[in-house]
Amino acid sequence: MRRNGREAVTLAGKLYPDVVVMDIAMPLLNGLEATRQILHALPATKVLILSAHGDDAYVEQVMAMGAAGYLIKQTAAHILPRAIREVHLGKRFFSPIISKRFHHHQLKSRESGELNKAKAAPLTSRETEVLQLIAEGKANKETAQELHISVKTVEKHRQSLMEKLNIHSTAGLTRYAISAGIIESRVQVTIL
Repeated sequence: MRRNGREAVTLAGKLYPDVVVMDIAMPLLNGLEATRQILHALPATKVLILSAHGDDAYVEQVMAMGAAGYLIKQTAAHILPRAIREVHLGKRFFSPIISKRFHHHQLKSRESGELNKAKAAPLTSRETEVLQLIAEGKANKETAQELHISVKTVEKHRQSLMEKLNIHSTAGLTRYAISAGIIESRVQVTIL
């Protein structure tokens, strides 16, 4: 078990796993961004998301990234082995409650003639990393050290984030990171 998303990405790059079970709530690099990076580097690897949250926004976000499945932690214990096997075989797997909701949404979409369109993420991978560290209360210098970039580059990413999101405070960026699922609200944050 990895303590943070960076370790998960590094370990996946060394081991080339068939299936990764990824928690969304991790420090330094959240499970969403770790999933994006693993799938980019190892397209044959399947990622199965494990989360305490089952809201459609989280599920849609990770599925748009290419995750193979989504399990809610409260129900995962008894279905995790089956989910891993199914995902390894190239199938998608969801907790039963999520499957029911998606099936219901598909029926409604067909009835109303709507097309499902994937939403493009407005942030780059690096911007997402910087945003997570800002939301976790890291100062520019700490963020620069963590990402192995200069403080000036962190400042440029922060400015870019504020312009793209039209948010002009650290507190606002933190609220956005929580609402977008970049960090979970149970993660302790310091708002400067």
